[in-house]
Amino acid sequence: MTPARILTVAGSDSGGGAGIEADIKTIERLGGFAMAAVTAVTAQNTVGVQGIWPLPPEAVAAQIRSCRDDLGIDAAKCGMLGGPEVVEAVAAELAAGPALPLVVDPVMRAKGGDRLLAPQAEEALRRLLLPLSTLVTPNLPEAAALVGHPVGTAAERERAAQELVELGARAALVKGGHGEGDDLEDLLYDGHRFYRFRTRRIATRHTHGTGCTLSAAIATGLGQGMDLPAAVARAVAYVQEAIRLAPGFGAGHGPLDHHAGQTAWEEP
Repeated sequence: MTPARILTVAGSDSGGGAGIEADIKTIERLGGFAMAAVTAVTAQNTVGVQGIWPLPPEAVAAQIRSCRDDLGIDAAKCGMLGGPEVVEAVAAELAAGPALPLVVDPVMRAKGGDRLLAPQAEEALRRLLLPLSTLVTPNLPEAAALVGHPVGTAAERERAAQELVELGARAALVKGGHGEGDDLEDLLYDGHRFYRFRTRRIATRHTHGTGCTLSAAIATGLGQGMDLPAAVARAVAYVQEAIRLAPGFGAGHGPLDHHAGQTAWEEP
């Protein structure tokens, strides 16, 4: 069977735990064919971001166009975009092509706290990318920043998800990993009803790239023809297993195991 063609538009993580690198691992593990439009090169590891070098907006747009015009795209995800000019270029290029499932992960900060989205780019993301998105996947701090109010209670999270849909997204997944306690809930609102995906927190510091991995996994599912709740459910289960099997690399927030139990290829 021909694999679904999944495009990731995001920054490169030299440490391999997040960004383009995590997305490609995820897409391929779940049976898709991964393509990439790199928005920035970062010097990054488990303890922080040591440097960021953004690519010109026209270079990002050209990468998207190259993939679309030759290979074709069945679904896409956006991660780290950086500045407003890149947000504008990505939105314009995606809008110029055929409509496709788009997952927008509004990456604002790295796991260690380094800012990855310029404050002035947040408005461009709201105005230009959310109306193109099939799903937006903010964590709790990102959801609060996008809607402009706290999201500490269940009612506030429901309200935030509804407001994100009112801003133009077809659906919103407010992720609960930054919440308190060991019982976590990711809240999906599709414009009509709420779906709740509950998991138990895994006691580990090795959670670098969880948001990238989740959004790439959802985009892969959508590109493969899964409906949205099913794509989210599979993605949540995959991320949980990848966290559980994390290899323990690095002195800080280490990467997941994107193999998620898969054995290495061996020659027949």
